Amino acid sequence: MNTTFYPITQSCRFHPGDCPDAWQAWYDDSAWETVSLPHDWSVTLPFSREYSSGTGYLAGGIGWYRFRITPHESWKGKRLSLAFDGVYKNSRVWCNSYYLGNRPNGYISFTYDITEQFCFDRENIICVCVDHRDIADSRWFTGSGITRKVQLLVQEPVHMVPYSAAFETPEVSPEKALFRASCEIKNNTLQDVRATVTFRLLRTGYDGLAANETQGGQVVTNPSAASGVQAEASVNMCFPAGTVCKAEASREVTAPVLWSPDSPELYTLETWICLSGECAPEADCTIGYRIDTRSVGFRSICFDADRGFFLNGTNTLIKGVCVHHDAGCLGAAVPAAVWRRRLRKLKDMGCNAIRMSHNPHMPELYDLCDEMGFLVIDEAFDEWEGPKNKWSTGHNVYPPKHQGYYLEFPQWHKEDLTALVRRDRCHPSVIMWSIGNEIDYPNDPYCHASFTTMTGNNDADKPAEERQYNPQRPDAGRLAVLAQKLSKIVKENDKTRPVTLAAAFPELSSGLGFLDSVDVAGYNYKEHLYEESHRRFPGKPFIGSENGHSLEAWRAVTDKPWISGQFLWTGIDYLGEAKGWPIHGSGAGLLTLAGFEKPGYYRRQSLWSSKPMIHLSTARMDADQGEWTPVADTWNYPEKEEVLIKCYTNLPRAEIWLNDKCLGTFEKDPDADAITLSAAYTPGTLKALGTALDGTKVTHTLITTGTACCVSLQCFEDSPHPGPQPVLYQIEALMRDTWGNPVLSDSSLLHVTADNGRICGLENGNLADVTDYSAHFRRVYCGRLLIYVNHINEEKEVTITVSGDAEANIKPAVLILPPLK
Repeated sequence: MNTTFYPITQSCRFHPGDCPDAWQAWYDDSAWETVSLPHDWSVTLPFSREYSSGTGYLAGGIGWYRFRITPHESWKGKRLSLAFDGVYKNSRVWCNSYYLGNRPNGYISFTYDITEQFCFDRENIICVCVDHRDIADSRWFTGSGITRKVQLLVQEPVHMVPYSAAFETPEVSPEKALFRASCEIKNNTLQDVRATVTFRLLRTGYDGLAANETQGGQVVTNPSAASGVQAEASVNMCFPAGTVCKAEASREVTAPVLWSPDSPELYTLETWICLSGECAPEADCTIGYRIDTRSVGFRSICFDADRGFFLNGTNTLIKGVCVHHDAGCLGAAVPAAVWRRRLRKLKDMGCNAIRMSHNPHMPELYDLCDEMGFLVIDEAFDEWEGPKNKWSTGHNVYPPKHQGYYLEFPQWHKEDLTALVRRDRCHPSVIMWSIGNEIDYPNDPYCHASFTTMTGNNDADKPAEERQYNPQRPDAGRLAVLAQKLSKIVKENDKTRPVTLAAAFPELSSGLGFLDSVDVAGYNYKEHLYEESHRRFPGKPFIGSENGHSLEAWRAVTDKPWISGQFLWTGIDYLGEAKGWPIHGSGAGLLTLAGFEKPGYYRRQSLWSSKPMIHLSTARMDADQGEWTPVADTWNYPEKEEVLIKCYTNLPRAEIWLNDKCLGTFEKDPDADAITLSAAYTPGTLKALGTALDGTKVTHTLITTGTACCVSLQCFEDSPHPGPQPVLYQIEALMRDTWGNPVLSDSSLLHVTADNGRICGLENGNLADVTDYSAHFRRVYCGRLLIYVNHINEEKEVTITVSGDAEANIKPAVLILPPLK
């Protein structure tokens, strides 16, 4: 009798293009393609410069999906709902030819109750139409289709309203804490019902079965009887027929284990309901069942206007990165395993925070942030009422296009923002709600008479007339009104977290009340205004909501205690916001689209990580641009050429060796991003050696390599995490020379086959490579390629073979993945 989610993944029929009659249950879809959900059709199509550079030169269009749900006898008398985590975009949904509704926003989670339309005497036909013809609707890749998971939700007639759960910790200390749990209960019966709603708190890892709960989920007289229960809080209420009522209870917990990035300890919150036969206070509980299970955590957050951010009472520096939602060749339909690999690398770099740019992300990503320990800014919108410029033929190349969410904002902003907050408010990782990104970008479209000329962060190519004050443009004073309205919507749904926004032009907007209604002011690339703004708003906490990678930008945080931290743009490369064909993405990340580390990753690690580290990168002397020198992890140069050497380390000094010769012991300059020196190139080994205060020695070497002649294959995880989605293997292919050394300068063409495996995509991270993502061949980039594969028959092994072209002298590599069952 527990609430149950049935994932819908396999055997979904898909048709690219419009089929106006496909909503009809009797429509013949036998010729349609069979796909698995989630699905993004954009990345299955060729790159073409005829499409928008803003969204990565990939097509959109219209697509239709049809899938079938076979009825089960146990579902009779239950409430049935379809839960969509996100459909990009303008989705329309039918069940058995009955129209359920539409949702313009492609990032929002939503549900439809299909109880009345559901049939038990035949298969049920669900139809979804997705309309993404306006492909210049964003500055980054959006994807097209049912890009996030779909589930059938089966509930009792008296059940929890989806996304209504809340878990608050108004008082937290290591000695004790108070939790307040609540949810909305809907009584879909024809009678008033009295029930006891119980919120049970267990340490995560407990199996969740009460001592006297039967396997069929029948009678529960004491849901706290099981071992592992830390605390429970109950409330007895009467639920009138056909109504929704809020159930809330609180309880004190002794010696709670606190959640933090360094120790992301989680609890399991179970919500139980025990029904009595009549709506009378003295009625006994006769039947009970679990209506919700989720992870929660105890932690306190505080932003102080003078001292920065405090987590559990400890001053904590936020070291964050911004991320977009795509994964290169996988598009916007990203399995959680991909994010697990990415987040693990960001964690190793010293990152402790993620900004969800610039829209709600997939629910699994928030779960991972809870589990792995990342602080989160959850962001709702990139546009409000005004249409932003969308560069369609290259970044900042005029004229722009003006499609986008602004068309839906007036009608949908309250419902969309409410849905975001209600969905994510139980996550301990979420510490702020952002109501908008760069809404105040100058002349895009807002302006004001106080500035005759306004220039934004990246307006170098903007025509002069576009920078001039135009009284017919929307007035920037309007933004304060909208910010107040959106902040109020957030507070109506969650008062425990501060509201923020990411300001792009506070030189103007901060003087017009734009920041007045938010609790924490976020500044994008405005480090030079920190001092002045702190004086002007002495009671307002500040944070760098979007920042460049410069050492100066980081020093602006470490030198000013009232700045809580920064969020680098970006942690990972992403599709879209492209400079011009064939470049189809942004290279702003510290990880490539394939999730491989760039040299800048180690530079940032030297600034953020407390774990001793050292890393060498090199460049030609004529490439020297200080901290912006384009370096590579290679030691292959012309004989005797003078080579620039950069040593990134968080240690006070490092020894640099070239073969058997010590080039010296070098002190790290606190005002420089690296230890920098030069040496005449000699083939062999370049080595850096450092010693931590505790005596721990760390080293890194670069070795002269020969021509690549073989490939090594390594699976990211030997034991993939199980779940409702097919297991995804992430196989890292690395080119090596005769001696087994990595050849990071290689660009060989590789072909991939998988016996009993489905190749989901090949990603090399090269933003100029416009090979079709559907192809099973691709060139390595900087010697590496990432291969995504899953099983076809999970009872058999998968054999993956990687080989070069027929004329290439590359030895094939084989990797065997064991059966899953």
